[in-house]
Amino acid sequence: MTNLLNPVERTALLTAALRAAETLRDDRLYEDPYAARLAGDTGPELLAEVRDATFPPDRPRSLPSTPDYNAIRTRFFDDFLTDAAQDPAMTQIVLAPSGMDSRAYRIDWPDHIRYFEVDRPAVLAFKGERLQGVTPRVDHRVVAVDLTADDWEQRLVDAGYDPSLPSTWLLEGLLYYIPEADTHRMLHRVAAVMAPGSRIAADLVNEAALTLPHMRGLLDVFEGWGCPWLFGSDEPEALFETYGFAVEAAQPGEPGADFGRWPDPVPPRHVKDVRRVFFVHGRRR
Repeated sequence: MTNLLNPVERTALLTAALRAAETLRDDRLYEDPYAARLAGDTGPELLAEVRDATFPPDRPRSLPSTPDYNAIRTRFFDDFLTDAAQDPAMTQIVLAPSGMDSRAYRIDWPDHIRYFEVDRPAVLAFKGERLQGVTPRVDHRVVAVDLTADDWEQRLVDAGYDPSLPSTWLLEGLLYYIPEADTHRMLHRVAAVMAPGSRIAADLVNEAALTLPHMRGLLDVFEGWGCPWLFGSDEPEALFETYGFAVEAAQPGEPGADFGRWPDPVPPRHVKDVRRVFFVHGRRR
């Protein structure tokens, strides 16, 4: 079924392979018992390409450590979602897109949570086949629709989502791969179906990460797969503020986004021409 996934969707198999590898570490930041089956054979092959580019045998590493980054990202958003779910008034969690994420299956959720996974039909069909026989640990709603479709909001409502109630949204592994205009359109549409006080989180890179010469090794891998990185922002707080969100942007290695695993220095925000990744998190005003 992997041939039914487009290039961007196949990166979800890479993420699953990274999570499977993290699960095998003695110092793992989380445990994902379903990651290996979601990654299948393709995920480790994609991961091998990334490792070859990131950790060259003949020179020092100049690219960000994808395994450490992914481990920190997963743990950071695990904590963000589980913290949000502790609020009795927070009854809705939305992953858009959901990819090969298994949080609905590997985390114990409070009884008041309704958990929505939004993604294209091919992705959710692949995932459903891989997780056949596994029971979600939450009131789990699958919304099989492309996020570029005109009616995805209505499809979400039809699945039981209530825009008048607080919700928590995670846009993980998405904004790198869509053009700037589509990023603005996505944030506008998401904001429109979120009640005030709702929470949001997302990850994105800065503009320099798309152009710096030393990033070419990693960028070329993704471009070769047919899913180049297209968007980055040096001002993620301002980007989200445009759509009514009050957010903070943490970089891997900063307090709360380190977990003892980030191997590189974190340059201050005023330093130019360095690669950055941001974990954006905050609330709808």
